[in-house]
Amino acid sequence: MIILLHGPDTYRSRQKLQEIVERYRKVHKSGLSLTYYDALSDSFEKFFDEFRQFTMFKEKKLVVLQNVFQSESFKEKFLRSQKSFFKTDNIIVIFEQGKVLKGDRLFKQLSKEAKTQEFSILQGTPLRNWVKKEFEKYSARPEPQAVEKLIEFVGFDSWRIASEVKKLAAFNKSVDERTVELLVSQKIDTDIFKTIDAIGAKNKKQAIALLKKHLLSGDPPLYLLSMINYQFRNLLLVKSGSKHPNMHPFVARKSAEQARRFSFEELKRIYRKLLETDLNIKTGKLDAETALDLLVAEL
Repeated sequence: MIILLHGPDTYRSRQKLQEIVERYRKVHKSGLSLTYYDALSDSFEKFFDEFRQFTMFKEKKLVVLQNVFQSESFKEKFLRSQKSFFKTDNIIVIFEQGKVLKGDRLFKQLSKEAKTQEFSILQGTPLRNWVKKEFEKYSARPEPQAVEKLIEFVGFDSWRIASEVKKLAAFNKSVDERTVELLVSQKIDTDIFKTIDAIGAKNKKQAIALLKKHLLSGDPPLYLLSMINYQFRNLLLVKSGSKHPNMHPFVARKSAEQARRFSFEELKRIYRKLLETDLNIKTGKLDAETALDLLVAEL
């Protein structure tokens, strides 16, 4: 049997890998038939020879094989010997960090013959549900506003979310928005300020180009929208003569500079438009990328 785990959310894919390994160890107590190989440092011949060796413990083997898609040589040899792997009762877990091209020959073959699971970056409701499950691991009960604030502060980084959840749960099993604001440092995406500057300067071409740059670098569209939303809310606070008590000094300074570019009425109109865009995406009226383009074009 072959299992392929891949995708950009490496925290969740590693969680799945660990789950498979732990399940295997419960059945095969010795652990001597569990082996790890890296296609970037181990030769295919070494892996193949050891894989075919008879085990004296009469156990199924579990082989974790990393970075196969990163080594053309290893991948081609694996493809040539694929019948040996699909026929065996032993288990091979191919663990690939990052995205695998759907047109790749090995991926096409594994899609037909293997169990495959892709771990994409979570957004929206799936992300909220996952965050709640992370809290449940520690018997913690987050308020809905606390979950929203954590995502707002951290973004879509599952590694950091998991770390912050553990910290929050250790502090108090009942987690509210104030606790998140107290204990979690917000992620500062300095590039988003350039996008806001372009919007403030009415340079729509540059603003759209900057958004495309974000998307090409792997930032999820809903993350970009949440960051723009967050910053325009800061501008409204600053323009009205107040600011959030926990606002980072850098954010406060940049917000004060940017607020001068907008009238209070302009900021209210833009903020309403942001909320409308968020609703259109979440209700399925528009896909996220199209909605972002339209948003900038209409500001």
